[in-house]
Amino acid sequence: MSTITVKNAVKKFKNSTVIDNVSLTLEGGNIYGFVGRNGSGKTMLFRAISGLIHLTSGSIEIDGKVLHKDIDALPSVGIAIENAGLFPDLSGYKNLKLLAGIKKKISKDKIRETISEVGLDPDDKRPIRKYSLGMRQRILIAQAIMEEPDVLLLDEPTNGLDDSGVDEIRKLISAQAKRGAIVCVASHNKEDIALLSDKIFRVDNGAVREE
Repeated sequence: MSTITVKNAVKKFKNSTVIDNVSLTLEGGNIYGFVGRNGSGKTMLFRAISGLIHLTSGSIEIDGKVLHKDIDALPSVGIAIENAGLFPDLSGYKNLKLLAGIKKKISKDKIRETISEVGLDPDDKRPIRKYSLGMRQRILIAQAIMEEPDVLLLDEPTNGLDDSGVDEIRKLISAQAKRGAIVCVASHNKEDIALLSDKIFRVDNGAVREE
């Protein structure tokens, strides 16, 4: 199982510090909950861990390899952050097929199976711009988990879902940790965090402390 080590991570934009001297160790098989108000730094921290942004100082390592030094990005990561990497004029299936074509790790059957797992119809031809908020959330989760990555970064994963949808997605998230993934969940839903998390972190003005 993988281990991510964040050491004294700082990210500044001009005069604003969005990640403030954060140090964490994240291990496979666990779900880590991150709570905090909008703008507290949760999403920015996820972007830094994934490699989407560079730190101002400090480092992020996965299994001893330093991000942006030894490797350009996490080798196996699934990300569900709002508006991340989806094409609004394509169907859910075509979106996932396009993304899966980058690494060529999974079959068309696996894509269809994952779409069904999140409660959507793989044969739905509608472009995702016509999806409801809950449906868009489900397809975001599907693209994050379909390749069974070592690291999952999920920002507000149950946003826009009804009660049954929330239960379905929570079960899927738990299953990802059980297979050995590092799962990081940021959520306003206190019940999500309480039910899912093995460890909870409070994020405030870019600083992180364990609860």
